[in-house]
Amino acid sequence: MWRKWALLVVLAGTCGCLALVNGCSDQGGQSVTGLPTKKYKIAVVPKASTHEFWKSVHAGAEDAAQELGNVEILWKAPAEDDNRNQQIDLVQDFITRGVDGICLAPIDSQALVSVAKDVKQAGIPLVIFDSGLNDPSMYISYVATDNENGGRLAAREMGKRLNGKGNVILLRYSPGSESTENRERGFLETLQKELPDIKILSSDQYAGTSEQSALEKGQQLLLKYGKDVNGIFAVNETSASGMLRALEEAGLAGKVVYLGFDSSGRMVKALRDGEMQGVVLQDPVNMGYQSVKAMVQQLQGQPVVKRISTGEAVATKENMDDPHMHKLLNPEQR
Repeated sequence: MWRKWALLVVLAGTCGCLALVNGCSDQGGQSVTGLPTKKYKIAVVPKASTHEFWKSVHAGAEDAAQELGNVEILWKAPAEDDNRNQQIDLVQDFITRGVDGICLAPIDSQALVSVAKDVKQAGIPLVIFDSGLNDPSMYISYVATDNENGGRLAAREMGKRLNGKGNVILLRYSPGSESTENRERGFLETLQKELPDIKILSSDQYAGTSEQSALEKGQQLLLKYGKDVNGIFAVNETSASGMLRALEEAGLAGKVVYLGFDSSGRMVKALRDGEMQGVVLQDPVNMGYQSVKAMVQQLQGQPVVKRISTGEAVATKENMDDPHMHKLLNPEQR
């Protein structure tokens, strides 16, 4: 009997040593000691990398990786945020490399569906962030701002600043970008339904994907409507920065009610100086953070919410120094 007990003790000790060496990982990727045993390689593919917004998304993704402890972020972006083909090639490369998961901000809601199908066929989970994809069956979760509500907030702030009357311009961004299309729709529908005395002078012009192209489009619009316009809404960071420059050059900055979307150092200064009256803000750090967290939940067999909203708010000169608004106006960057 003594020999049997001794043998059991030896075997138990051997198993314990092996557990420490090999990790004895469970289905959730954790060892018996509670330490992570698998390093997940998660590719994060934004629309571009130069905008301050994407740098903040990157920071949030790295924050999640650091918190989780068993995640490596592979960050790769197209050179320009209208380069659909390059973004498709990047995703294909990550499929070939056999990453554990891919987080993608589609440049085009339809054009990226085909490569999303390739991701699914490869057995790699896909999280979509910032901008939607036309086929929800391709992804496990969509992490984004409620962009249509962001457009509604901009319309109501415009109505408030104009006392319900005036002439406005909507400067669009780029065809196929689901996030900005929703902002544009929310803005226009809210004006039409709630503020019928506000006239829309122009709503069919696109800024393009760079500050320079937005500047040129802004100059054209101000040349045509500068004497009549009372308010302008530009729907993303580069569009807003380009239009701001056009207003400054035309001597109209601070004289026209001007609203933008997304923060940058230039727009924070313009808000404080009275050249902008409002900036609709997202939470890009939280967007990157929640995207990576959702992916790891999926990889560890935990339930994942299909739609994760990261919130939206309007910053004005009056509230920009409130702690929460200050954090959104000056997000962490990587």
